[in-house]
Amino acid sequence: MTPVRTAHDTVSGALAALAADRATGALSGERGVVHLADGRVVHVESALTPDLGSLLVGGGAVTPENWWDAVGRDGAHRRVGRRLVDGGRLAPGALQLCHLGALFDAAYFVLAHDGPVRRFRPGAAHWLGPVRPVPVDTVVRESRRRRALLDRIWPDPAVDTAPLARTADADVDAGPLPVRRGRILARVDGVRTAADIAAALACRTYHTLVELRRLAAGGLVVPAPRPAASASPAPGRPGTARDDPDTALLRRLKDALEAL
Repeated sequence: MTPVRTAHDTVSGALAALAADRATGALSGERGVVHLADGRVVHVESALTPDLGSLLVGGGAVTPENWWDAVGRDGAHRRVGRRLVDGGRLAPGALQLCHLGALFDAAYFVLAHDGPVRRFRPGAAHWLGPVRPVPVDTVVRESRRRRALLDRIWPDPAVDTAPLARTADADVDAGPLPVRRGRILARVDGVRTAADIAAALACRTYHTLVELRRLAAGGLVVPAPRPAASASPAPGRPGTARDDPDTALLRRLKDALEAL
């Protein structure tokens, strides 16, 4: 087997080396996991974004029953996506579009701030199965482009991850807002994060971040004040990436879908 080089300080540096080695496996960082096959990105997971199942079910593309049937029957075989398509539950184009959206949303959190590497699991394959692999340099470039755009709207990245609160102006002088922005503002309650709001609306995290940064720039949204004594995070809440992503992600996915 060709040796895999992972002695890099950042996820993007490790990904470049893994792409050069045409490696297959799962690379864990602080904010998520990047899955590779033959040196190309096949999936990205982050606890800071809604997962693919939540987006498909929340958007009405598949039913919860169809999704869990596919996961139960072919999750162990890494063919969940193929099961949905072959069973007529989902058009190939719809799966590709939703998968790429989820992939780039999660990649933004993993790569835009480019934290340190945790570990690489050679040979690990994602339960979804291949949908549409993406070159590593494309994923890295797009993540940095998104960060630059968001920073031009409002330069405080805390809006992306912190619980958010409405300001007094949001209740007194918000004025008419575009429909999507108004729906997002209505769900800002001092507890929800951008990921929570995106999941509640079954929409892409990046689109939610754009609107939240615009709301912050307009003085309508701010990161919520930190509690005086921070409690330990509840299991499964957004924050750190997990070294065993498959089990944890499926558990989160099941909880989210059952709540719909």
